[in-house]
Amino acid sequence: MQKIILFILLIYPSFTGTAQDNFTLKFFGLSFHPDGDVNADNMPTKIDRNGVAVVNLGMYFGYENFFHKDKLSAKVVTAIYSDCGGLFSGLVHIGFRGVILDTKRFSINGGIGPTFIFRRSWYSKFDDYVNSGFYRGNETDFWQYKFLWYGGELEFNYKLNEVLDLSTTFIPGYPKLLELSFGVRYRFQAHQALRKNQNVKKERL
Repeated sequence: MQKIILFILLIYPSFTGTAQDNFTLKFFGLSFHPDGDVNADNMPTKIDRNGVAVVNLGMYFGYENFFHKDKLSAKVVTAIYSDCGGLFSGLVHIGFRGVILDTKRFSINGGIGPTFIFRRSWYSKFDDYVNSGFYRGNETDFWQYKFLWYGGELEFNYKLNEVLDLSTTFIPGYPKLLELSFGVRYRFQAHQALRKNQNVKKERL
C-alpha cells in the first residue's frame, strides 16, 4: 500500500502544476449495485432494502489540462466522501481523457487511468460484514484499499455560459458498482479568452 501511495504522490504534481484548462467540483452522488449487496443492512443511506441504490455524501475535485487540439487531456481527481456504510473514504485518480462528443451546448469526455481507493475498514464498524474480495485489508487493519490500473469515467457537460458547465460523472464499474456525481466545471482557458476579448473591445473604444 505504501508503494502505491508513493507512486501516486510522485506523479500527482506533474499534472496539477500545469492543469489550467478546467477545474471541476462535484458532489457525491449515487452508488448503484446492480445485483444488490450482501452488506445492504449496513448501509444507512440506501434507497431500497437490497442496497441497489445508495446516497453518498462528499466532494470531488478535478484538474484537467488539454494538450492536443482540445481533444486529448490529462486529468487528476481527488475525492473525499462518506461511503455506502457511512464511513470516511476517498480516492485519487490520474489518467488521460478524450473528447467523444462536442456540440455548442453539450459535450461528453471519456478516459481511463490508475485509481487508488481507500476507506475506513468495515471490519471495525460492522460485526456481520461480509468481504466480497474487492478491497484489500483484514480484520486488524485500520484501512481497506484497492488499486486499479484501469479506473475511468464518462463525463457529461452542459454549457451554462462561456466558462461554466453543469457536469455529471459516471463511473461504469459494472457489475460491482456504478457511480454518479453531480457538480460544475469551470473552464480557465475560456475565461482567459473571454477576458482578452473584453480587453480588446475596451481598447477599441
